[in-house]
Amino acid sequence: MIGFMLVILGAALATGLAGTGSAIGTGIAGQAANGVTSEDPGKFGILLLLQALPGTQGIYGLVAMFMIINKLPAADQFANISVGSGLAMLGAAMPVGLVGLISAVYQGKVCASAINMVAKRPGEVGKGMVYGVVVETYAVLGLLSTILLLQRISLG
Repeated sequence: MIGFMLVILGAALATGLAGTGSAIGTGIAGQAANGVTSEDPGKFGILLLLQALPGTQGIYGLVAMFMIINKLPAADQFANISVGSGLAMLGAAMPVGLVGLISAVYQGKVCASAINMVAKRPGEVGKGMVYGVVVETYAVLGLLSTILLLQRISLG
């Protein structure tokens, strides 16, 4: 039963850490967007895109969680999951969780700066998005790492 609990812990950490990072990152960008929108409500749509960008890490964590729980055997076989397999699943969940947490926070900061740039130069929104997407690259690599690791684990 400990193996099963480790698998569930991995799924929870993948979702929880990445989701926490997204909440913080979208909050940081949202604070900047609120200030700009209060001065120019017409920029709402453009700023919403920049504010939402750090939210993708939470989605990646959710995808990983679904992949982890879909590897679980039938309910009557939960006790047969070894501690080693549970630890392997927990380890596989860490890239998306940890990279998601950290990259979403920094992406929120980059997007907040982009929002401030758009306040002064609305035509430069594309450049601000590119800066945010550079940080996104590492979140995608974290998800890809988790997916590749999960493919090599069998719970039996």
